Amino acid sequence: MTPREKIILTGDRPTGPLHIGHYVGSLRRRVELQDSGAYDRIFVFEADAQALTDNADNPERVRQNVIEVALDYLSVGLDPQKSTLFVQSQIPELAELTFYFMNMVSVARLQRNPTVKTEIQMRGFSGESIPVGFFTYPISQAADITLFRATTVPVGEDQEPMLEQCREIVRRFNNIYGETLVEPDILLPDNAACMRLPGTDGKAKMSKSLGNCIYLKDTADEVERKVKSMFTDPDHLRVSDPGRVEGNTVFTYLDAFCRPEHFGRYLPEYPDLDELKAHYRRGGLGDMKVKRFLAAILQETLEPIRQRRAELQKDIPAVLDTLRRGTEAAREVGARTMDDVRRAMHLDYFTDASFAAEQAARFA
Repeated sequence: MTPREKIILTGDRPTGPLHIGHYVGSLRRRVELQDSGAYDRIFVFEADAQALTDNADNPERVRQNVIEVALDYLSVGLDPQKSTLFVQSQIPELAELTFYFMNMVSVARLQRNPTVKTEIQMRGFSGESIPVGFFTYPISQAADITLFRATTVPVGEDQEPMLEQCREIVRRFNNIYGETLVEPDILLPDNAACMRLPGTDGKAKMSKSLGNCIYLKDTADEVERKVKSMFTDPDHLRVSDPGRVEGNTVFTYLDAFCRPEHFGRYLPEYPDLDELKAHYRRGGLGDMKVKRFLAAILQETLEPIRQRRAELQKDIPAVLDTLRRGTEAAREVGARTMDDVRRAMHLDYFTDASFAAEQAARFA
């Protein structure tokens, strides 16, 4: 492996099953990138160690969801023959690299990170209640990325400040110790609606902690129920009323999921999404009709995922073995990077053959 290779790294915290916000924001793109053949290697990992920073009192939650997330990965089409799937906590080199990086970032810099500030607010931390591990998440994430020499990190726009902090750490490390680590680029979703899919309640983004998710594992009945209850335009009280598309969760979801061929299958009286929006804006189109259209599209998207998951659930030991083998492969890569890091930092006391001779001469 060399820095010139094109390498992707991305992952998720296993704090619950993944939802359709994850799907349009990253999972769907990961499968496309995996199958494109444009990258030399793809690493997809479960950030279970990071999940413990705000779940320290509930480790069983993280433990159980390692399997849930693995099932989601495999059911959406991530192929362990093409992508290396691994578990963060089982790579001790990540903890070592994180520790070294902590000397390169100030407390003030972490406090300025907008993603950190947002996540702290969402979890209700304040002042001295913030776990150190959670506060230093950008440093841990930088270690995740650089240990595998990732050149590209596909994430949502909310993670841009984290990637910038990673690049800062890489630049500082390389400036001090010589060119060792790779500075990554961010790969954002190409559909604006996918960057931050709102929850079904129209608030913030879809989030497990807010209870406003449609999960990839949801049954058809659950998807139907959640779509019917979705937030629309509160001023669109009658079918005849003009409606607002902007900020309307149902239309945001259609922007993320709808394709031209869906109209022929489920709503043939409209040629495309622009015409559907135009009708809603001028009035005469009811919310339930639009919701039924969205539900049909989501069911088409999720049904094959549900079917694959049902098959995978029949052999959970095989799923765990997939993670084990991927983790072993990832650790081999990480160990090589750490050899380079220790050498650059002059921490290779026992592997540098010249060190003993130099020190002997020094004290002679």
